[in-house]
Order: sequence, then C-alpha cells, then structure tokens
Amino acid sequence: MSSPGPGSGSSPSSPARPATPQSRGSPVPPPPPPRPSSRPKLPPGKPITDLSRPFSPPVSGSPPPFAPLARAESSSSISSITMQSAASTPTLGKELNTPTTGCSRGPSPLTMGPQDTLPVAAAFTETINAYFKGADPSKCAVKITGEMVLSFPAGITRHFASHPTQPILTFSISNYNRLEQVLPNPQLLCCDSTANSADTKEFWVNMPNLMSHLKKVAEQKPQATYYNVDMIKYQVSSEGIQSTPLNLALSWRGDANNTDLRIDYKYNTEAMAAPMPLHDINFLVPVDGVMATVQAMIPPATWNPDQQTIQWKIPSLSPRSENGGVGALLGRFQMTEGSFKSSQLSVQFTSEGSTLSGCDIQLVGTGYRLSLIKKRFAAGKYLADN
Repeated sequence: MSSPGPGSGSSPSSPARPATPQSRGSPVPPPPPPRPSSRPKLPPGKPITDLSRPFSPPVSGSPPPFAPLARAESSSSISSITMQSAASTPTLGKELNTPTTGCSRGPSPLTMGPQDTLPVAAAFTETINAYFKGADPSKCAVKITGEMVLSFPAGITRHFASHPTQPILTFSISNYNRLEQVLPNPQLLCCDSTANSADTKEFWVNMPNLMSHLKKVAEQKPQATYYNVDMIKYQVSSEGIQSTPLNLALSWRGDANNTDLRIDYKYNTEAMAAPMPLHDINFLVPVDGVMATVQAMIPPATWNPDQQTIQWKIPSLSPRSENGGVGALLGRFQMTEGSFKSSQLSVQFTSEGSTLSGCDIQLVGTGYRLSLIKKRFAAGKYLADN
C-alpha cells in the first residue's frame, strides 16, 4: 500500500456581476469546457449527465470505464437540475441544529425581521468510486464526484414576497484547484472571474430565478420546512490509490479442494481533508465454487450458503483503531467439486464531517449568514480483484 498525496483543477468563466438583483433574469449559459490538466487522466468512457449515476463494474479484470463529467444542458429547467429540492424531510434542512461543521444562530427563520440576515445552510456530498487490482497500487483507478447544495428555510419565501429586492447571494468555494470539472446550475449561478485566487472561485446567485423557483416549490410542497437546491456538481482530481480513504488488496490462493481468501485493508488518513472515521464498513465477496463450505473466518464473518457469499462488517475505522486502521480479513473454504475461481470484492462505507476534495464555502457580502455546513462522503462502486 502506498501513502497518498495532493491535486489541481480548472475554472469556468462567466459574465460580469449584475449591478442589481433584478438585472439578470434570464438563464445563464453553462461554462466552457475545462482547460486541459497535467494530471494523469482516467480511462475515457461514455459521458454521463448525472454525476450520482454509478458507473459500470469492470469487465475481464480491467479497470472500470470511468466516464468524464458531462456538461449540463443550458436549456434544462430549474426543476430538472434541482433534484429533491422540496422533500418533506430534506436531509440537509432537517439537521440544521445538528452539531457538525458550523452552527445555527440568530433569529428563527420563520420570524425574520426586515433587517435580519437570512439563514442559508450548505452541504458538500462526495462519492468515491475505486477499482483495485491485486496489490499493485499503479493499477488503482479512481473517480471522485461531488455536489454542493444550498438549503433555504421555508419561511424565506414569505420574506422574499414582502421584500422583493434582496441582496445578491454571493459565495466563494475554496480549494477550487482540487476540482477538475465543475457544472454550476446554469439557471441559478454565475461565475465571477475577476475576484479569484489560485484556489478560490466566486459565484453569485441569479436572485429573480431563485425567488421564482422557491415560490413555485412552496406552492407545490406547502408541507416542506426546508428547500434543498443543487448549486454545483463537480469532479475531484485524484492521485490513484493515494486518493482512496481505504486502500485494498485482494488475494485468492488455492487448489482443487481448498481456497484461501485474504483481504488487506488500510485506513488512509491523507486522502481526506480532515481525517474522520469511516463508518459501517461492509466487505462482501462471492465465493465462486461448486458447493463451497467454510473452514475458517478470521475475524468472524457471516457466511450465506444459499448465495455463497462471505461478509465482514467493521463498525468504524480511524487513526485510533488497532494498528492505525491497518488489518486483514482471512477466509478458508473447501470446494466439494471443481477448483475455485477468484471473484470480486465490493466494499461500502460512509464518513461524516469531511470531504475528499477539501472544498469549503464562504459567504461574500451582507444579508445572509451560513447557519450550517455539512460535509460527507461515501463509497460508490468500490471494488477489488485478485
């Protein structure tokens, strides 16, 4: 297993900032394609428009076809790119009082006065897809995608109705150089290309479009307490196995009668912006043999004789875990007929309080305050072969 290291990125350009919140009411075109990066690229594949869509698993032992990030259609409607913007129990909004990165403060969103700053919550959610081949770190393929969502309390629509002229909601994203491709919501976001440093990008919201959208959502979902709106989707630059929070190596050994399985794993602190525990780690391996029976499982695991699968579960891994989060899982099987065939390991886990990109958000200007910032990431297709 090798230790991880750093990354880089590109930025979309955009028109100049409007002078008033009402001066830009039309949809904003999507940004131009990103500039070429000097980083090693993942194998090309068919573009996808939905970053949350999982990629296909690898075939014949080769790395999976990670697809490049696709550009959003400029003609797409707000509703088509603000997925689940008005769920009755939004995942971000319902947790505004949960102690995470940030805190709730100030007046209740439902009793805002004309001079109160308006509360806005933000969430970064990232998914890491990885494919490990044996114990060779150079054959590890990685794709990390993410999205940034803003959440508004339902009471903000009444505030907008009585105060139609609002300050422009402007924010900056730090560690922007870690992003290789970015898809801002084309109808809600504009880029400020004049106030950026090497690792910061500034965006502002098209307020007429936002107010119109939130009003429509409020009419359609009067029971919702918070409205989540997708603002940015992105892909994160990666350094192969060094960017994976859990390094893996899978090994099958055996003959016509007996088979040994070994899974080596390593918690990788440096892949995360801030080291946080991995939770609910689930290792699942099908045993491809005729009528296999288990002889040993170290540590104890769950054997499903009907599906011929073995499953290990680890509640959490962190730097405080035994051996710093480095360990091995061992299984021995007996085949009643035929020889064994190596099969693919799949792993799932989640983590709260950090991201793999290290991106963060800061509000620029007055009129709004961040009531909460949530950060999380999880495994998507996280696979290992012999």
